[in-house]
Amino acid sequence: MIALHSPQRHRLDLPSGLHLSYLDWGGTGDRVILLHGLADHGGVWASVAQRLAAYGCIAPDLRGHGESSKPEDPAAYGFGAMVADLQALIAALGETSVHVVGHSWGAKLACVWATQCPEQVKSLTLVDPFLIQKLPGWMELTFPILYRTLPFLQLLGPFPSEEAAIAKAKTLKQYREWTPFQASIFRAGMEEKGEGQWGSKFTVAARNGIFQEVMKVAGLTRSLPIPSLLIQPTAGVNRTAWQLAPYHRHLSHLEHRVIPGHHWAFLSEPERCETEICTFLDQQCHRGTNA
Repeated sequence: MIALHSPQRHRLDLPSGLHLSYLDWGGTGDRVILLHGLADHGGVWASVAQRLAAYGCIAPDLRGHGESSKPEDPAAYGFGAMVADLQALIAALGETSVHVVGHSWGAKLACVWATQCPEQVKSLTLVDPFLIQKLPGWMELTFPILYRTLPFLQLLGPFPSEEAAIAKAKTLKQYREWTPFQASIFRAGMEEKGEGQWGSKFTVAARNGIFQEVMKVAGLTRSLPIPSLLIQPTAGVNRTAWQLAPYHRHLSHLEHRVIPGHHWAFLSEPERCETEICTFLDQQCHRGTNA
């Protein structure tokens, strides 16, 4: 197994008074911002970032996650606030536009960002996006029941010990093989809660606020001429024509790739997912050089 290069962790103080923690792999090429999914953290992209060593890869812990600020008010987790955080990040990096890679809810956030400010997004890579469409109002009564019972959100805890948390993690799709990489990702997202209890660094307030926003906001609402890649794992969350239609309708320069694996394909079967991302970004940068 190839050893992963250790990124540098940085802290960006935001105008809102919050802070954003992010990982920087130190590349010198085009900037790539890697957006994790719900309840994850920037470290999930470590293997992908190594494959993208020629690029300047940055992976933030989005607010409510990892080492970043965690407001207690669920209203602080709107897409507008999230996009503002990312805009502050790229400005601090000295960039006006970047390539964006997103997974799950992070992919929906990427789409919202691109819809609001297409000039800031050079390309979009969407890995099994989650709930890209606005949900009908009648689901408001039942949706909270769903998100409180989703298996991966059960890692919120609390657990009576670290061992109990690990035992639960090993039953989940993204950690089932329990490779050294998966184990390191899991541990980086957990913390001791006091009195010997353990739980996720992701917070209940963030969960509640993000799901309320996911219901109310569509990720894609107009045609975008941004070069885009949709990665669809065969056992992921996007399996029907209805789910896939918004990407083909709104992304006029879309490449659609089907790969083996489940929703966290980049953790369980990383090589194919990483190859698709690398190939696509290489193509975009080559085109930009020849433009």
